[in-house]
Amino acid sequence: MSLQLKPIHHHLHHRGLRHCHSQEPYRSSYRVQIALSASLHLNHSFISLLPNFHLLNGKRGISLGLFNGRRICGGGGRIGHRSIAASGIAGRPVSDGSKPDKGSVSPPLSDILWPSAGAFVAMAMLGKMDQILAPKGLSMTIAPLGAVCAVLFATPSSPAARKYNMFMAQIGCAAIGVLAFTLLGPGWLARSSALAASMAFMIYTGSTHPPAASLPILFIDGAKMQQLNFWYALFPGAAGCILLCLVQELVVYLKEKFKF
Repeated sequence: MSLQLKPIHHHLHHRGLRHCHSQEPYRSSYRVQIALSASLHLNHSFISLLPNFHLLNGKRGISLGLFNGRRICGGGGRIGHRSIAASGIAGRPVSDGSKPDKGSVSPPLSDILWPSAGAFVAMAMLGKMDQILAPKGLSMTIAPLGAVCAVLFATPSSPAARKYNMFMAQIGCAAIGVLAFTLLGPGWLARSSALAASMAFMIYTGSTHPPAASLPILFIDGAKMQQLNFWYALFPGAAGCILLCLVQELVVYLKEKFKF
C-alpha cells in the first residue's frame, strides 16, 4: 500500500540564498510518495519511515538530504533551507552502530551450546597436553589460542577462520617475533617493530588472522618461549591450531545435524 505525505517545511529566505546544483526556483510545496510494506505500522513517526539520512554541515546552515535530485543548502554563511530525504524507502531505521539491530533474531540454543562446548573441549585438551610438557617448562594454553577458538567456533565462515589465513599468519608472525627479538632484544622497540612487520606480512600475503598478531609480543615478553628460538614458528601456535581445527570440524558437524 502507499501513503502520500505532504511535509511542512520551515525555511528562511535571506539575500544571497541560492540552490547549489539547480537554477530552477525552489518550491516549498511538493509531495513525496512513500511506499510502505504491509508489516510497517502506520503509527510510526514520519522520521521513522526514513531509514537513512545524509547530513551535510555548511558554515552556519544545515542541509539534510536530497529531494528530487536537488540539494538545497545555505550559501554565504546564511541559514538556508532544511529538508529531510531518505536514500531508501523500505528499509530499517537509522542505527548509530552502538546497539544491535532491532530486527535481529536471537540464534537458536544449539548455535550457542556447540561452539561453547567446543571451546571447553579444545582448552581441556590443551591443558592435558600441558601436563605432559610441564617437565620441559612449555605450555600449549597460550592466550592467542583462546582468540583462535573464538574465531573458529563462533565465526567459522569469516575470512579469519580460513585455514590458509590461520596457518600462514601463525607461522609468519611467530617467526617475525623471533627475528625481532634476535635483532633488537627485549623492549618496546622490538615489540612495536614486530607488530608492524606482522601487520605488513598479513596484508601482503592476504592472510589476515588477528590472533596471530599477539604471537610476536608473547615471544618477546615470555622467557619460557624464548628457549624455543625459531621452533616457536611451529610450536605452540601452529601446532595448537591443528588441534583446534579438528575440534572445529566436530563443532560444525554438530551445529548442522543437531539443532534445537
